[in-house]
Amino acid sequence: MFTGIVQGIARIASITDKPGLRTFTLDFPDGFCEGLEIGASVAVDGVCLTVTSLHDQHRAEFDVMQQSLAITTLGEYAQDGRINVERAAKDGAEIGGHPLSGHIDFKATIAQIRELENNYVIRIAVPQEWLRYIFAKGYIAINGASLTVAEVNRQEGWFEVWLIPETLRMTVFAEKKTGATLNIEIERATQVVVDTVRNMLAETLGPLLPALEALLKQQGVVVEDLVKPANTQK
Repeated sequence: MFTGIVQGIARIASITDKPGLRTFTLDFPDGFCEGLEIGASVAVDGVCLTVTSLHDQHRAEFDVMQQSLAITTLGEYAQDGRINVERAAKDGAEIGGHPLSGHIDFKATIAQIRELENNYVIRIAVPQEWLRYIFAKGYIAINGASLTVAEVNRQEGWFEVWLIPETLRMTVFAEKKTGATLNIEIERATQVVVDTVRNMLAETLGPLLPALEALLKQQGVVVEDLVKPANTQK
């Protein structure tokens, strides 16, 4: 498990392709590898990877399967690229963000970036089928960073996050440009609530559910807007 609090930025020292695998050698910041062992888990831009080899106080290797390369941004990276990293949380560790599994749900695209005084706003375009799990003031993990959703527009298919200077300093978000892809992990408790409500409505209303959805759409509302997960109070 991870907390979504990025602990540093690593550099991709090398990439080696093997049959069915791609091996990343990462160069970590000072102190990151202290106590790190083969078999340990590290979140790399939000993707849970296993240490397969250790070289020195700063470098480790990770093998990534083709499926993971296809469904995450890891398949797009090149040597010298920079990425967010976090080591697995220890028992009893403070959860400064929210619990993450390191299993990416989908990739999304940066639609717009606005730079304001002491704030950096990223608008992210989301596939429609995943918008149902995203709520204003709710949690979401972007490239392994636990962030709070500022605004959601279901009709246009996007949400926004606002980043403070400290978040920009500790992560790679300031290096991202419009059109860049990001790894997204939705908050699991929210997913459970939304899916449960939709299943209950489907069981209760049966064939009337599409009619309800059509009526709500006319009012600019979707079924998911009727759901208020507890964690959206952050």
